[in-house]
Amino acid sequence: MRTLSTSSADAPTSGGAGGGAPAVAFIEAHTSLPITASDVARAAGVGPRALQLAFHRHLDTTPMTYLRRVRLAGAHRELVAADASAGDTGAAIAHRWGFASQDRFATAYRHEHGVLPSRTLRT
Repeated sequence: MRTLSTSSADAPTSGGAGGGAPAVAFIEAHTSLPITASDVARAAGVGPRALQLAFHRHLDTTPMTYLRRVRLAGAHRELVAADASAGDTGAAIAHRWGFASQDRFATAYRHEHGVLPSRTLRT
């Protein structure tokens, strides 16, 4: 599976037509908030279907899958830099990155990174 960059430079460049670049910018600016695909479409000035098509065409994914990957990448960076002996926890990091469910976070993290978040925090 291809890893998506979280840089707007790699975002769809269709501007207003499809809303790709504004949508990616919105996602990256609001990663920890409970945003929906409708929120992203509205911010990009397009309808939900146009948003889906732009993400599919330029990033071969959906807006919500892109959001999850951005969140996982951010959580991963924090977990790598965290110090469990100083009280840093995977739960707190997951929460900061918009994951309400620890179980879903752990499952998605393991799928994306091959290990559980607790393993990354320890190493």
